Amino acid sequence: MKIKKIKVQNFRLLKDFEIDLEDELSLVIGKNNTGKTSLLTVLNKFLNTGSFSFDDFNIDLKDQLKKLMSESISDDYNSLGITLKLFIEYNRTDYLANVSQVMMDLDPQNNYIVLAFEYLMDADKLKLLKESFEEFRVKELAKKTEKNGKGEEYEVKDLFFYLRRNHSIYFDLSTKSVLYDIVEKKEDDSKFLDLRDFKNVVKNIINFKYISAKRGVNNKENDKTLSLQTSEIYEKTESKDENDEEIEKFKDQLIETDDSLTEIYKPLFKKVVNKVKRFGGVKENDSLIKIESSLQDRNLLKGNTTVKYTHEKDVLPEHHNGLGYMNLISMIFEIEILIQDFKKKKDEKPADINLLFIEEPEAHTHPQMQYIFINNIKEFLGEGIVKGDDSRELQTIISTHSSHIVSECKFNDIKYLKKENANGIVSKNLSALEKDYLENGKEQAYKFLKQYLTLHRSELFFADKAILIEGDTERILLPAMMKKIDQN
Repeated sequence: MKIKKIKVQNFRLLKDFEIDLEDELSLVIGKNNTGKTSLLTVLNKFLNTGSFSFDDFNIDLKDQLKKLMSESISDDYNSLGITLKLFIEYNRTDYLANVSQVMMDLDPQNNYIVLAFEYLMDADKLKLLKESFEEFRVKELAKKTEKNGKGEEYEVKDLFFYLRRNHSIYFDLSTKSVLYDIVEKKEDDSKFLDLRDFKNVVKNIINFKYISAKRGVNNKENDKTLSLQTSEIYEKTESKDENDEEIEKFKDQLIETDDSLTEIYKPLFKKVVNKVKRFGGVKENDSLIKIESSLQDRNLLKGNTTVKYTHEKDVLPEHHNGLGYMNLISMIFEIEILIQDFKKKKDEKPADINLLFIEEPEAHTHPQMQYIFINNIKEFLGEGIVKGDDSRELQTIISTHSSHIVSECKFNDIKYLKKENANGIVSKNLSALEKDYLENGKEQAYKFLKQYLTLHRSELFFADKAILIEGDTERILLPAMMKKIDQN
């Protein structure tokens, strides 16, 4: 079971956006401000936090809201707001207990469900907004008159100021299963199942986790990021069925340590125990106390494990290593923590779809390390979510600015985000280029393009413009010509 397509409307840069996903790894690339972080954020907000701010609204959506304040509400008004749609493909070999509860079409040829997550304002809430904002505007004008009468300046607060504080009153979160029309190959919004009472079912269908580009690693002396992550890895692992033998050995050793420490405590605390005893009680020996050791396995690791590096014959603390290695190790630790989260609790099955988003893994790393990362991470993530006899595949999105990571990925995995004036941000599947070239009889041209971009010049994905140089003469002359132009 996989997410094949994501559609987003009216969220930040993503006005009317859709992106196809690969079954295993989708590499999302593009220049700055092309919606890569917006894609991560909208997934997290709808699938995890359920919390939106007015600044999440697309600029065009804000303009529509402003326009509606001066117009009457038409009979054909459609609810307005932010939406996310996940197009999920399943097959007969998948575990279907969860998706069967949200299926809209029992046609055996239709193996798609569409989950729609919405933050919308319906006609009734729009009417309420118009009335409430008019009351607010009257009060604002009265304030301005009062302030002006005192010789003070006052700027009347506008609709955006009001909505920034009150949008949650007028916009409602909802989740639907929308019919997928197998003939038209698109969703039919008029036919849906309200999933308000199916929240647990939706969580059992899809579990979303992410690693943000804003990672907390640094190489300051007091930084213990990696060491603290080891205790979190243990905490997540201990709550699962796996590694029971190793965990029991650890706990047994703690019990033995408790017994030994309890014996050591007797002479250490003998004086205070006797002082308590002297106070007596209603009966003899009422005030006898005993000091025992009670080490807790989870608490013990917090602050008491240290990650160290071996360098030739020395063992060095974690902050002695470069930010690149710390970032790389921290990501591996974080992925391990999230994989444990994907497995859920001991008595729960993993979700049908486990979606991991890794944002800009190349931070602080040099080109060779980026090559190593992307080649190894594919194998690491390919292990999936294994919990006893139950297993689920891991579907991954990686966003990057690294041409080195791009060059090591499959050409068809690349999703190129770019700005287009009419549609805002659009996603271009490079796999679609093959179809276009072949249909126009340009098979050799496509073959050259694929080899050229993949092997030599993946930096072109991140360039505004490209200059092609034919030979050495042009290579020597062109920089001199550009310098002359700059000087003029």
